[in-house]
Amino acid sequence: MMTQSLQNGFTLDNHYLQDLKGPVPLPTQYAPSLGVHRGSCPVEPHKDQEIQRHRSAQAAPLLGSCRGKTPAPMDVQMCQSIQPCHADHQGDLSAGQLLKWMDTIACLAAERHAGMACVTLSMDDIQFEETGRVGQVITIKSKVNRAFTTSMEVGICVSVQDVRERVERLVCVAYSTFVGKPAGPQKVLLRPVEDLCSAEEQLQHSLASERRRLRLYNEQTFSTLLQDYHTLANGVCSRRDPLSAVSTEFTRVESIELVLPPHANHHGNTFRGQIMAWMENAATVAASRLCGCFPSLRSVDMFRFRGPSSVGDRLVFKAVVNNTFNNSIEVGVRVEAYNCEEWTANKPRHINSAFLIYQLANTPGDVPAFPQVTYTTQDGERRYLSAIVRKRIRMARKHILSCKEEAPLSVPWDKSNQVYLGYNNVAALTVLAGKQDWEASSISDRVAVYVHEEVELLCVQVQMEVMTSALHAFTLLADLTLRPLWDKHYLSCEEVERADEEETVYHIKCPPINGGKSRDFVFLLSKRQPCKDGDPYVVALRSVTVTTVPPVEGFLRSEAKCAGFLIHSLGLNSCKVCYYNQVTSGVLPYVAGNLAGWSKSMEETASACTTFLERDLITTLF
Repeated sequence: MMTQSLQNGFTLDNHYLQDLKGPVPLPTQYAPSLGVHRGSCPVEPHKDQEIQRHRSAQAAPLLGSCRGKTPAPMDVQMCQSIQPCHADHQGDLSAGQLLKWMDTIACLAAERHAGMACVTLSMDDIQFEETGRVGQVITIKSKVNRAFTTSMEVGICVSVQDVRERVERLVCVAYSTFVGKPAGPQKVLLRPVEDLCSAEEQLQHSLASERRRLRLYNEQTFSTLLQDYHTLANGVCSRRDPLSAVSTEFTRVESIELVLPPHANHHGNTFRGQIMAWMENAATVAASRLCGCFPSLRSVDMFRFRGPSSVGDRLVFKAVVNNTFNNSIEVGVRVEAYNCEEWTANKPRHINSAFLIYQLANTPGDVPAFPQVTYTTQDGERRYLSAIVRKRIRMARKHILSCKEEAPLSVPWDKSNQVYLGYNNVAALTVLAGKQDWEASSISDRVAVYVHEEVELLCVQVQMEVMTSALHAFTLLADLTLRPLWDKHYLSCEEVERADEEETVYHIKCPPINGGKSRDFVFLLSKRQPCKDGDPYVVALRSVTVTTVPPVEGFLRSEAKCAGFLIHSLGLNSCKVCYYNQVTSGVLPYVAGNLAGWSKSMEETASACTTFLERDLITTLF
């Protein structure tokens, strides 16, 4: 067993999270069928591969094949009519009730695949799109997306339908992690998911591995980002008005529940869906104390189950608002369990934690906003900064795992529409730079990185303080053929067509990232000098389509919607260079590491750019 540090500073004693980090003991029940000796010795890596192939061969006749035979259905479905007892005070389906149904259906899908009792480790990425109301019908579908060595991911999709309509609307999606419940201390090996007939099944099977990879990186990423945000603490807190900010201690809620037989599941332990419902109730009360109304639950960062509880236990729920953002609020909930002896001795067991994200309901003419909060204790400061880091990680996960197809972003290039394209190119960059509420990601002596998110829109900004004149920096940055000298993401840059002194088309080739394909871009560069004192120099970029540059074999043609530099003069020999990029699917691989917290490539590239610009000689002319 291992002890894994988690986001909120507590520890988890759970050996199931190790199943990708080394060989696993082979359970006794698999020994006869796999032809290996009984015992507790670890299985060697090459033996583990042979076992996996043998298991696949054994499972094939049971599951059938997409060609010829009809595979056994592995999804599980539940339909529920929403009754008044399932609703909250507003007549909407209670989020706690929905979580109970979701946990039930996910457990049944996991047990159907494993053929044995299963245990929930976590429920992640819960996103509530809307809610149901009394009289409507809720449909919950669950299916195992992928089985790893000893754990499996179960996908959950919830939709609602009015009895008078035939169209179903999406309510919620979530992903749960399960393991087989072992009879002893050894792990249970799971058979792989096979017969992926549809494109959606294949996509979810692939994304399950990516979601798991991000979860395993989460601990290291969280620690790294938390250190960065500690250095930003003074700047972050200075934006809070101490006179109007509310102390997070004011929102603390503590509630206790006695586990009775109706609260137990079919394994004899406390039903974890019931625990989640109780947690949601405590978190909603904490959030309502801050905003003076009942906000809507929009997502859950993670329900992490650290240990079981049973009938007769006393469960204490502790909830508190960790931080507020522009249009959301994070509430942390901790669950402690006591049996009779532990209750008397005041020795709790930490069995669960979660972070719930709330939003205010949109009303016509009103801008949803939560009161600002501040902290008054050291623990409050930890939770305050940790909430910022988790928001950053959620943002990265959302965009890294996004599967939405983008419409073509490139526009046809022709000299006849040169003036129009050049104007739009510069105007788009100016509008991007004028956006408000940029959030600091990292700040050093001369380089600062900021991010900005609006629904599906993600933008990055890099600010550099350069000890050279603004004209000198503009001259170098406006010549894109020089960029491979300082940007490692540029393999080559060739001039395709020069329309005039202000518009030029370039073809850029970029290296592969994380084992992906090499990419290439066709950019229109539009440069403008200041019209009056105080205006910045502008170097704007966007993708265009040029008939003379067809797709290149071995490269994935990608697109950028808006990017470029604004260069502000600070003095005779100093300037501020601001780089902006509206992230697209083609650009995302090159910034994903920075967003997720496991890379500093943007800071490194900015430092290289600063060094390059501070050279004494100008190597290009207008």
